[in-house]
Amino acid sequence: MKSNKQFFYDRKADVLYLLVKKGKEEEVVEVSPGVNVELDGQGKLLGIEILNASAAVQPIVSAVKSHRDQTDYLYSTN
Repeated sequence: MKSNKQFFYDRKADVLYLLVKKGKEEEVVEVSPGVNVELDGQGKLLGIEILNASAAVQPIVSAVKSHRDQTDYLYSTN
């Protein structure tokens, strides 16, 4: 069965990687402390890497959980 997984989490390293599209990485740019973007040869976004992900993402998770019953919030656990 083929996986359509678009994110990868390394618990040991506490790194979250969000795949935007597949391609050959040519450049990595730090856009914020602990947040890197990977670009292809044309400067198009391939992925986003979040270091210390458990701390960085927790406020987002908390916000989604507190608003999960509102119809203007959409999220997926897939």
